[in-house]
Amino acid sequence: MPFGEIVIGSPGSGKSTYAYGKYQVRPSSPSVPPPCSPRPQLCTALERPIAIVNLDPANEALPYPCAVSISELISLQSVMDQYGLGPNGALIYCMEYLEKNFDWLEERLAELDQAAWVVFDIAGQVELSTNHDSLKRIVERLQKLNYRLAAVHLCDAHYVTDASKYISVLLLSLRTMLQLELPHVNVLSKVDLITQYGDLAFNLDYYTEVQDLSYLEHALNSQPGGSKFASLNRAICDLVEDFGLVGFETLAVEDKTSMLRLLRVVDKATGYVFAPPPGAHSSSSETTAAPGSQHRSPAAANTDALFTSAFSVMPGLGDVRDVQERWVDAREEWDEWEREQWAKEGEAVARGKAEREMREKKEREKEKASTAAGAGGEGEQEQKGLEGTRIRDRKA
Repeated sequence: MPFGEIVIGSPGSGKSTYAYGKYQVRPSSPSVPPPCSPRPQLCTALERPIAIVNLDPANEALPYPCAVSISELISLQSVMDQYGLGPNGALIYCMEYLEKNFDWLEERLAELDQAAWVVFDIAGQVELSTNHDSLKRIVERLQKLNYRLAAVHLCDAHYVTDASKYISVLLLSLRTMLQLELPHVNVLSKVDLITQYGDLAFNLDYYTEVQDLSYLEHALNSQPGGSKFASLNRAICDLVEDFGLVGFETLAVEDKTSMLRLLRVVDKATGYVFAPPPGAHSSSSETTAAPGSQHRSPAAANTDALFTSAFSVMPGLGDVRDVQERWVDAREEWDEWEREQWAKEGEAVARGKAEREMREKKEREKEKASTAAGAGGEGEQEQKGLEGTRIRDRKA
């Protein structure tokens, strides 16, 4: 039973960057790289195989290693040239073509490691996940292949700095959740850049938890022409609150802790956390993972993981108030602290390297001395043998 996620979101929300971040997590501040420290690979460090499937025919410059790409099946440019369509119409045509030729995708997915975590990078046209049914039917067919999937919906965090944009994101997220009918994780991406777009009217947890939206009415009505739509604004807010489905996680791809936290949230949504760890046994007599296995096996439920995940608190910047302190309230102090930590880490790496070189040098010198001592002993024995021969010759 393969596990994976459907990465969706509007253009520029960071879908491809997030997919690449599954492979490689960069330092928190690109301008301050960790000295003497290689960039760690996230899934490699977690001993989790991963495969990224590009289903965006408009994404020609892929920043990540791609296991399967829709460009092998159909080209966006060829569709535009052949049928005289614009980019949006051509994207819809490509998804419909993929739906009709789903056997191709099934065959390519069958070639992947069945233990791999599969990331489906979807095109940024929101109609594909809100109104059009091709993506929904593709997801349904993937589920029939026993894929355990969750939808990760990325929304640019700067939308929360404007009341009307925030309401539009809430509607978009709600419509996507109702359309795809998958375990759904809404994410405010690029939260580390949120202060560049203005101050927040409320604390960050107000937006992530979608608290009482009536507090936004004044901001909505004070916009140009907003008073004419006061009743509509109130009705939209009531609609979102009545469903009570929308909430947000936060993400800064450059921050390893943020990536790890979102990874755990998605693992819970798909049920991956309940798959037995390497070498674990199920409650029955079956062995759920082969000895030496480097990945979780979905063969049976893991009771320990079930109850641990149900009652545990995720480590790291889990509380949204911590996220606000890190990226909004005290970003400069945190950046300074991180620079100090990177410097200490670089010094530790350099010190460890110097100590290893010193030990290796001493071992080489010791080996040379031992070899020289052995050669000297053999020379003394040969000299004594020659002297003994000369003495016997004189006596003779």
